[in-house]
Amino acid sequence: MKQYMVTRPLYSEDAFADVHEKIHRHHKTVRHHVKQYFTCDLKRAKNAALSLLPFIGWMRIYQLKEWLLSDIVSGVSTGLVAVLQGLAYSLLASLPPWYGLFTAFFPVIVYFFLGTSRHISVGAFPVLSLMVGAVVTRLVPDEGPPVNITGFEGLTSDEQRVMVAASVTFLMGIMQLTMGLLQVGFIVMYLSDTLVSGFTTAAAVHILVSQLKFVLGLVVPGLSGPLSITLEKIFVQIEKTNVCDLVTSILIMVVVFIVKEINDRYKAKLPVPIPIEVIMTVIACGVSYAFNFRVNYKVDVVGRIPVGYESPMGPNMQIFGQTAVEAFPMAIVGFAVAFSVAKVYSVKHDYIIDGNQELIAFGASNIIGAAFKSFAASTALSRSAVQESTGGKTQIAGLLSALIVMVVTLAIGFLLEPLPKSVLGAVVIVNLKGMLMQIREVPYLWRRDRPDCVVWVVTCLASILLGLDLGLAVGLGIELLTVVFRAQFPRCSVLANITGTDIYKDRKDYMSIYEPEGVKIFRIPSPIFFANIDFFRGKLVEAVGFNPLRVLRKRNKALRMIRKLLKKGELQMTSKGLLLISSGPIEESEDESNMEELDQPTDFKDLPVQVNWNSELPANIHVPRVDVHSLILDFSAVSFLDISALKGLKAALKELIRVEVEVYIVACDAYILKKLHSCMFFDDEVKSSMFFLTLHDAMLHILEKHPSQKPSSSSRTTLSDVSILRVLRLSLSTDGSTWNPKGLYLEQKGFCYGDS
Repeated sequence: MKQYMVTRPLYSEDAFADVHEKIHRHHKTVRHHVKQYFTCDLKRAKNAALSLLPFIGWMRIYQLKEWLLSDIVSGVSTGLVAVLQGLAYSLLASLPPWYGLFTAFFPVIVYFFLGTSRHISVGAFPVLSLMVGAVVTRLVPDEGPPVNITGFEGLTSDEQRVMVAASVTFLMGIMQLTMGLLQVGFIVMYLSDTLVSGFTTAAAVHILVSQLKFVLGLVVPGLSGPLSITLEKIFVQIEKTNVCDLVTSILIMVVVFIVKEINDRYKAKLPVPIPIEVIMTVIACGVSYAFNFRVNYKVDVVGRIPVGYESPMGPNMQIFGQTAVEAFPMAIVGFAVAFSVAKVYSVKHDYIIDGNQELIAFGASNIIGAAFKSFAASTALSRSAVQESTGGKTQIAGLLSALIVMVVTLAIGFLLEPLPKSVLGAVVIVNLKGMLMQIREVPYLWRRDRPDCVVWVVTCLASILLGLDLGLAVGLGIELLTVVFRAQFPRCSVLANITGTDIYKDRKDYMSIYEPEGVKIFRIPSPIFFANIDFFRGKLVEAVGFNPLRVLRKRNKALRMIRKLLKKGELQMTSKGLLLISSGPIEESEDESNMEELDQPTDFKDLPVQVNWNSELPANIHVPRVDVHSLILDFSAVSFLDISALKGLKAALKELIRVEVEVYIVACDAYILKKLHSCMFFDDEVKSSMFFLTLHDAMLHILEKHPSQKPSSSSRTTLSDVSILRVLRLSLSTDGSTWNPKGLYLEQKGFCYGDS
């Protein structure tokens, strides 16, 4: 086993500061930061342009011969999938299918110029589509009149729904763009992987139920709001199931599922994944057209797909007010999912993505897309996987996929008109496998981290029962509560030295440990702040085995009694020591007046003796025994202290010091030490000399100050059975002679005196 040896002085923080001079760092003022932020030169202008238009950076290093063919293959493959998913996810948004083609085109073009990820495929995302659909069906329900909104006059139901979807998408884009400009991309950090997993699993359940009506060929009105997920209206119409739709859907799902499993199992051997969804869609279109499913079997098909793009339109301000609550979680979820996928691919392919620029890119994509009647865009995991796995190197693949979508929109969209909607529903359901299988994480989380498991389960159930927007809010609240509870109730521990080392670990975990008598080492593994300072003090009391404030008050009460006995003459000092004159029992004083005096340090100035509190006291006086003479607080994991914690810590330290326990704080962060000095933390009792660099430094200091050997009994003489008291600088007259002992003290069962 390798070993190392270090020889150095024993350092307290003060001693280390005296020996090693620190570099004085000049901290910039807020004014300086503001001035620097608004200062512009050629270099900053160039960096700003590259930051705002990231495509310039990777276009400059584009390897035409090596990358172009891969991008073309990837773009064509992704474009075909984007067409199919655009049509399918439009059904989730409760919109006519061709509007999904707009979502697969306009946001992709904008993201090409502004996005920092080279591999994600921008477009419709099923969870966002479902959230848009909830807003659409709330304002324009399938049954009953729409909400009274200016601008709905003279529009058909589909046109009203398109206006709602475009307006909420526009508002979502404004929120994302604003967050990006304000540099708050870090907000995604508050959505943990556990929360996102539970949320997307619940969204998958919503999507599954929403697609059953297409798979079964039923006419079921869309539902929105809390408790929107229900199977009741499907079950009451189950006898009306269209057998042709059902058989077609089952066949599509089985074939697509099997081929997708083959793709996953043999992905290393296949040059590109088999585009089974596209293949089955083409076959379904041909069969539907040949056998005229729409007329002969009453199958609901995609129907007429208009050629070309529609004129742009502005958002409806009144819809903004109606949908602001739903738009914000949509903005967060859309960005969080896209950023998570982008981060995976950026790590895999070794390039950097910028969260704030991604917000700007998606914000602009959704704003411009909404102007051309597309709905909320993010990224679909399966579509991004196709773009990356088929060899895509840059967003040129995304640009080519948009061109494929444009060709379908402008030229060959009519070929998709006979496509049964049940096929689209079946494709959507098959692609939910990944999200639904996330439920397998629950047993693992329960075994490894139960608070995370609670976050997953609560987020999932709340999102299923209350709707996705409220469910996300509940999940985020539960997640933040778990963080607060972890910080508020940390796992404190008492440490011990691992024999033969300078290493200190939890005393409960190891067999070979060394614990010097009278020394306790306490560790708190979290910041100390207003919410956990009382918990910290409570755990500290448990660690030392006594309540210092209670002990201090008992001692001061005992001193009151001793003063009272001396004043009455019932306890007198003689040449042989203090003698108890009264023969009867003396009751302890229960006077609770002047409680503030009881919390002050013990004062022996008007007494002829000083008490050794760890022995039996006379006159029926009882004071808790304190066997700890030194306490070390390990602050290595304490990252900050707030003002409430400073006050509570100082009060705790004073209570310990006043009962003659020496306190040492080790491994304290330099920022905390600086804050303690600036907040006037130190005084005559709490001194900066209690801070040591390391735990072992403090332990060596204690062992040097309190040697383990016991004092020799030959230097002491026992007198009478009184208290454990020590006489300091006492001058008294006995039988006319003057006695001036130095270091007269008392031991167990009586007074003793000797040379100190």
